[in-house]
Amino acid sequence: MRIARLGPAGAERPCVVVGEDAYVDVSDVLPDVDESTIPRGFSWLEPLVAERTAAGLARPLDGRRRGAPVARPHQILCVGLNYRDHAAEIGAEVPAMPLVFSKAPNTIVGPDDDVRAPRGFSRLDWEVELALVVGRRTSYLGSTAEAREHVAGFMVHNDVSERAFQDDHGGQILKGKSAETFSPCGPWLVTPDEVPDVLALGLWLDVDGTRRQTGSTATMVLDPFEILVHLSRYMVLEPGDVLSTGTPPGVANGMAEPAWLQPGSVMTLGVEGLGTQRQRVVAPR
Repeated sequence: MRIARLGPAGAERPCVVVGEDAYVDVSDVLPDVDESTIPRGFSWLEPLVAERTAAGLARPLDGRRRGAPVARPHQILCVGLNYRDHAAEIGAEVPAMPLVFSKAPNTIVGPDDDVRAPRGFSRLDWEVELALVVGRRTSYLGSTAEAREHVAGFMVHNDVSERAFQDDHGGQILKGKSAETFSPCGPWLVTPDEVPDVLALGLWLDVDGTRRQTGSTATMVLDPFEILVHLSRYMVLEPGDVLSTGTPPGVANGMAEPAWLQPGSVMTLGVEGLGTQRQRVVAPR
């Protein structure tokens, strides 16, 4: 099942995507997709969606704005250097333990919303990533099998980064990751039953029509469930928390002559089976 939140920013309505270009509105029974509703799961919507589709209530997407599939996450957690080939391109060793950092939760925006460069930016970068969404309160997981029961679904995440803020402003990753609009997510939250193998997904990202990233989750150091087990030892994760699992090679930071993002740059990206995104970079406010 593909869960969406469609409509203007701040007024999105939960929907279920059916077929290639249609949706069924379920906002009358699902107020939002957040920490209060996610623990219930989404399978209970299946008969309702089937009934409404049969009754002709499915509507075409027709370019409707796609909001982030999850509203108001408690936290956004990310893992760095989790692809062997990405670590190699920047000359870094794969960490002995996961390199974990956070992004401000209010960075989350829809998959096609503008990315706004922050004031003082100079090295603005892209990172296509597979993200999972936590399905229920999680701590002290004992196995990856148990972790699977705590995942609500998967989605595409562009982990936008300002490398100068990250590297030159005290060496604190959070600063380079938390500007407004730095976490485009979606277009859909795809439930685990539609993702048979999370380690066989292709990822890609283009900038202004030029392919920059091509990768596969097969080159991950730790799979998403192993990461979730690891993090659960150190913190309590809440329903709706976003866990982004790293990026494949091809970021600007790994280029001999980096082609940093500028106002007017357009990023298009996707993860196999999870949909695509498109963002235009705009100038600082």
